[in-house]
Amino acid sequence: MSILRIEGGRPLRGSVHVQGAKNSVLPILAATFLARGECVVHNCPRLTDVAHTLAILEHLGCRVKQEGETVTVDAAAPVCADVPDSLMREMRSSVVFLGPILGRMGRAELSYPGGCELGPRPIDLHLSALRALGADIREEGGRLICGGKLTGADVTLSLPSVGATENIMLSAVAAKGLTTITNAAREPEIVDLQNFLNTLGSDVRGAGSSVITIRGGRPLHGGEHTVLADRIVAATYLSAVASAGGEGEVTGVDWRHLSTVTTVLAEAGCMVRSGADTISITAPERLRAVRPIRTAPYPGFPTDAQAVVMAALCKAEGATVFSENMFDSRYRHVDELARMGADIRVEGRVAVVYGVPRLSGAKVRSTDLRGGAALAVAAVGAQGETILGGLKHIDRGYADLAADLRALGASIAREEVGAEKY
Repeated sequence: MSILRIEGGRPLRGSVHVQGAKNSVLPILAATFLARGECVVHNCPRLTDVAHTLAILEHLGCRVKQEGETVTVDAAAPVCADVPDSLMREMRSSVVFLGPILGRMGRAELSYPGGCELGPRPIDLHLSALRALGADIREEGGRLICGGKLTGADVTLSLPSVGATENIMLSAVAAKGLTTITNAAREPEIVDLQNFLNTLGSDVRGAGSSVITIRGGRPLHGGEHTVLADRIVAATYLSAVASAGGEGEVTGVDWRHLSTVTTVLAEAGCMVRSGADTISITAPERLRAVRPIRTAPYPGFPTDAQAVVMAALCKAEGATVFSENMFDSRYRHVDELARMGADIRVEGRVAVVYGVPRLSGAKVRSTDLRGGAALAVAAVGAQGETILGGLKHIDRGYADLAADLRALGASIAREEVGAEKY
């Protein structure tokens, strides 16, 4: 098994280029199944979630090639419309294949998806939206059996779900007529998906706002696209500098996508400077507590950044209140942070972080993707050595967390050890 060995307690100093966005590349790769030609996707990070996505495409009959951070997909001759349970269970976002498969093949058969256990994340919104477009969906033995001819429709989401918005976009480009999504998710990754679909010949407009229109039924061809930078990875590395002290920069990222996070770090006492595609941070010896942080759909404070910012504030002077409004079980990292000396009280969706003068290295384990990154953030600011296990979760969203933190000046190494040693 793999672990990260982190020696903390020293200020960071360095620069790191931010990888492509996990939450953008996965729906974009799913969208390649709609194209009757070759698609080339650049800035595609080497993540386990990407590997699982490519495995699904290959199962469906696509020709797939990955060279460095460039992936080429040729979906000219798909051979099936089903995804086996073994592939669906690997990640929550696998449900995004439902729209493209149904749109391209006229039918789809999938099991329920897997992924991090962050509490109930029902796909009811996905299913009701596809039914509005004319899909016939039934459940048999834990599998979704889908068919029907898709036509454009007006779809109003009860909440701005990112996954549901993506699935509607991916199915609507194959549906005849006009589809309008009201109360759509507004995340930058939705805009990135729109840009890719339009590169393939679609007519999608309005991404970034709460109303998206799709004129479907156009033949889609191949295309080339570069995935935007991962704003949550950028938030992780900025939080790491805030945790350890010192100064650093992240490059290749749009600062506007991170404004709620950088505002919090500035309030905590960091000096944050933003350029065209660079964010620099200088952290004081000790942070101070900030006003209550409430997670919300974009452009609010991102739930994916909650854990890493919490880790940075564990040593802040004063108390900070977090309200998690997106998921029920997003405080699973708290018990592990407590092993390092953090003082955090949780009641329901609210967590209060009472800053302590110091954290101490400990043996901890990641239980989910962002919680695992948060433990690394805390570790670089803790005194002594931390051994971090459970890296399979971190590998879902960080191409090489150890190398990136080393670029920022952290003392961190990835090692292979026997299970009996951890």
